Amino acid sequence: MVQNRVDEVVQAIALETHTPAEAVLRLYEETLAQYSEGALIRDYLTVLVAKRVRQTLRQRDQAH
Repeated sequence: MVQNRVDEVVQAIALETHTPAEAVLRLYEETLAQYSEGALIRDYLTVLVAKRVRQTLRQRDQAH
C-alpha cells in the first residue's frame, strides 16, 4: 500500500517537473532517508519529502 502511494507521488512529480521518474525516485529515496533519520513522528514524512523533492527539482530547473 505504501509503495503504491510512493509510486503515485513519484509519477506525479515526474510529470509536473518534466523529470524522468527514475531520477525523481532516486531523489525521493535520498530525501526520505535524510528526513527519516531521527524522526520521532513519521506520519507526514511522505508529504514533507514530496514537497522537498518538488522544490529541489524546480530550483534545479530555474538554475538551468
